[in-house]
Amino acid sequence: MSKRDFYEILGVSKTASAEEIKKSYRKVAMQYHPDRNPGDKSAEEKFKEAAEAYEVLSDTDKRSQYDRFGHAGLSGAGRGGFGGGMNMDDIFSQFGDVFGDDIFGSFFGGGRGRGGGQRARGVRGSNLRVKLKLTYEEIAKGVTKNIKVKKYTGCTTCGGNGAKDKGSIETCRTCQGSGQVRKVQNTFLGQMQTVTTCPECNGEGSTITAKCSNCKGSGRIYGEETISIDVPAGVQAGMQLSVGGRGNAGERGGAPGDLIVLIEEDTHPELQREGLNVVFDLHISFTDAVFGINAEVPTIDGRAKIKIPQGTQSGKIFRLKGKGFPNVHSSYEKGDQLIHVSVWTPQNLSDEEKASLEKLSDSPNMKPQPEKSEKGFFDKIKDLFN
Repeated sequence: MSKRDFYEILGVSKTASAEEIKKSYRKVAMQYHPDRNPGDKSAEEKFKEAAEAYEVLSDTDKRSQYDRFGHAGLSGAGRGGFGGGMNMDDIFSQFGDVFGDDIFGSFFGGGRGRGGGQRARGVRGSNLRVKLKLTYEEIAKGVTKNIKVKKYTGCTTCGGNGAKDKGSIETCRTCQGSGQVRKVQNTFLGQMQTVTTCPECNGEGSTITAKCSNCKGSGRIYGEETISIDVPAGVQAGMQLSVGGRGNAGERGGAPGDLIVLIEEDTHPELQREGLNVVFDLHISFTDAVFGINAEVPTIDGRAKIKIPQGTQSGKIFRLKGKGFPNVHSSYEKGDQLIHVSVWTPQNLSDEEKASLEKLSDSPNMKPQPEKSEKGFFDKIKDLFN
């Protein structure tokens, strides 16, 4: 079943501001919140669906990618979505701050708070951005690239918690391990309870008494990692692929950021790309144009033979169907290769060659005789795409 439009899910227009998107997500999530709809699987799926939509539309890079390429642009490099494995606790942990200090806990009375009963640990890692240059051949077929990235990775000495050992982690005395501090205020409506993140442990519920000697308590170290990236066939320069969870590791066990891959195209020595099509300029001699020739031309995946009939005019365009790039959004659509013929006019002639041509210059067959029905260059281009 095809995915619904993210803007439709949140009930906003494509020009909606970040604040409008956040407000609409809050409204939809409140409507389908599990605490309001206990045991309702349909409501739970809509809650996850809204979270996935917000995860994309609240991120500038992902929203731009989605606006340009739709769902296909987001799935090209294994982006991890909520529908693909994130559970309810992950959603609460990542987006709980959208609902205020404790809108879930105080409104529904369940004390769910951030993390849905599980305290959010650490600080989320930042996204990484890298450029990846591809050849025409790699773009046409799709490719798996292994790239080395300088980034923060989880500390193997402490397992990412930042502590010297297990005995160095103590329950926070301020919140007693809950990660939250509750306050009761008297108002004219009566007593109001608010819940905020514990300032002592930042919501983790524990504190470190002795830091790891390797990472100095951050839970991560700076190093190098080789990451495998699956690039789908048909990508274009300027397209961004997002590899979920392969950015910088978070501090003290926080969730990692994403790896954003910007696609660049390497220049081809003979071919030029025009959307899904490939263009090649074929230069032939005057005599080849007169008598015709069997020419060999380069293509993305090798070489191909093409017959140039006698009397071919300069500017003629031939098409090799299906020899272009595939559409990244469709496994069936493919571009063509367009061969633009240019008749080469000799420039440095000998006296003997000049004399031979002068004898022919007065021949009626040497005079230009364009057909009235013959179309111009731009009209020919239009016909190829219609």
